[in-house]
Amino acid sequence: MKRIILGLCRALIPLALIVMLSSGTISAAGKLNIVCTTTDLASIAKAIAGEEAQVTSITTGMEDPHFIQAKPSYMIHARDADLWVRVGMGLEVGWEPPLIDGSRNAAIRPGSSGHLDASEKVLRLEVPTTRITRAMGDVHPEGNPHYWLDPLNGRIVAGEIAKRLIKLDPARAQAYQKNLESFRNHLDDAMFGSMLTHRLGGARLWAWQVKGDLERRLTELGMLKDAGGWWAAMRPFKGQGIITFHKSWIYFSNRFGLKVLDELEPKPGVPPSGPHLKKIVGLIETNHVKLILQEPFYPVKAASLLASQTKAKVVVIANSVGGDPLAKDYISLINLIVSRTSKALR
Repeated sequence: MKRIILGLCRALIPLALIVMLSSGTISAAGKLNIVCTTTDLASIAKAIAGEEAQVTSITTGMEDPHFIQAKPSYMIHARDADLWVRVGMGLEVGWEPPLIDGSRNAAIRPGSSGHLDASEKVLRLEVPTTRITRAMGDVHPEGNPHYWLDPLNGRIVAGEIAKRLIKLDPARAQAYQKNLESFRNHLDDAMFGSMLTHRLGGARLWAWQVKGDLERRLTELGMLKDAGGWWAAMRPFKGQGIITFHKSWIYFSNRFGLKVLDELEPKPGVPPSGPHLKKIVGLIETNHVKLILQEPFYPVKAASLLASQTKAKVVVIANSVGGDPLAKDYISLINLIVSRTSKALR
């Protein structure tokens, strides 16, 4: 009888370990397993988690994040996750529910501590004020979900990820907090230049910039000449109009003072039409538009047609980490967009 019991114990121990590893709890290595819906969230999560967690992404950054096929391999990622981080605002509405349901991981269901909607505290744009109908195209009831292209929202998301990691893994709280501070300092330096951030602090500069008061404040302090980073690179083009393909760029444009005059899609998700493109030709000529901006996963035919009829230039830029070899992480993604946009506007 003792031999039978001992044999059963030996057989059950490996089975118990398998169950633990697939239950959405801490991995065998004692590290959190973080699964993000997009590469942008994964990049920020990696910066905060450092070596203390494993971070993966469902998307690669090279596809339209609205339309992802819920593959079984993605369900396995979700099954093993301790923390699921989504963009939210309806971006993943077509594919996130079946992935989570198929994973059978109760720990990452919406409302649980293992599920983080990264949009909860971000600054939202284009939130509808009227009833939404399908006639309006692919409009999101909670607002435009492409908020990560505003670096301030990237800063906010980093803070929310850090809070959740500390809640799930308090033993490593100090490491997560230190990594958050490092990420924010790096982002602030990239936005305003290290000279300003070291003298005035990133939080103060962001507060002034959000209020539209940054240039006046710096002028009064005699420090405008010290400005650098993305803000200084985009400052000469404030107020210039641009045309985009999809409503992906409103957050970037809003942060840096550009005006999106129209999109090539007559409605979100609706392909360009002849009459609509004719209207845009008039907008380009009237407003002396220099830039038609679009993502790499949309057809470039319509934009090229407009460029051939006007003086505007088509610039295809990745809008997610991994969508271009130079967009290796969140900071380099924004840097790439600023660099190519400012070059085209010059």
